Amino acid sequence: MTRKFLSAFIVFTVLGIGVVFWFVQGGKGESRSVEIVKEEEPIRVLFVGDIMLSRYVGREMERRNDYLYPFREVAEEIQKADIAFGNLEGPISDRGSNQGSIYSFRADPRVVEGLAFAGFDVIGVANNHIWDWGRLALTDTMTLLKEKGIETVGAGTNEAEANAPVIREVRDTKFAFLAYTGLYPKSLEARGSSTGISHSQKEKIVAQIRQLDNEADVIVVSFHWGDEYQAKANAAQKELGRAAIDAGADLVVGHHPHVVQEVERYPNPSNGSDGQGSSGWIAYSLGNFVFDQSFSEETMGGLAITAVIKDKKVVSLEEKQVIISRSFQPSFGE
Repeated sequence: MTRKFLSAFIVFTVLGIGVVFWFVQGGKGESRSVEIVKEEEPIRVLFVGDIMLSRYVGREMERRNDYLYPFREVAEEIQKADIAFGNLEGPISDRGSNQGSIYSFRADPRVVEGLAFAGFDVIGVANNHIWDWGRLALTDTMTLLKEKGIETVGAGTNEAEANAPVIREVRDTKFAFLAYTGLYPKSLEARGSSTGISHSQKEKIVAQIRQLDNEADVIVVSFHWGDEYQAKANAAQKELGRAAIDAGADLVVGHHPHVVQEVERYPNPSNGSDGQGSSGWIAYSLGNFVFDQSFSEETMGGLAITAVIKDKKVVSLEEKQVIISRSFQPSFGE
């Protein structure tokens, strides 16, 4: 490279840098900042089906001396969710008395370690097994879970508590969770200062959802309902699920059939503050999540759904298959 060429190269380089600096400064010698707006990550709420930690599942944990065992393959995925919700099929306690059913469940108190390890935030207890060992066992269940930072919904030590929603807030979006079942006699519903489960009457459920519509951005309703081992929702499920959406719920999540049922996007023209209406989702049954019903392929699996929330609305649902091993340990498929 000749000296003349080198000098010309240096001159042009300096001029180029100057032009770039002039543009960055706005062309007038004034400083100018460029604001980069990063889109906020959506909120993700994960739902799974029936969690039963008694009977053969309990024996497997005891044999291994590992009360985290049922959740070891799924904990990482559950923990990624902003909120994780499941239905607890049966009480956690070492007290109470068997109420008489040959299918009465009661899990060792040590199983709460597994639920906490897995990352569950809210547990629904409105189901047909939560009363299997009576009032004391139900009370123990709520107390043990609360001590681990897991909130329960669908039962309480008095009528107000049993019917109260669980409210959780994530990045300025307020979520309300409710839970109900119609599979118990009304005598086991909480009345006044007595312990029991939430009300099951459609009119009361609708009224409560409407009341919450102005208090929460996203309303989730858990229903323990339907016919066992039936792959399609029945007429009563559809009527109640759609009534919940009509009243203002954004998502209805069901369980009890022990097999997966359909997921429906249900339009509701009246549900929307913009006057254009909106729609809600109904997952009629998520099937089993942790269970020991090894008599069929359908009962040894289920469905996990993740609600994706943007701008305080559920914009989509993501689905994952649940596969339960022969030793009653679930894992996620595609």
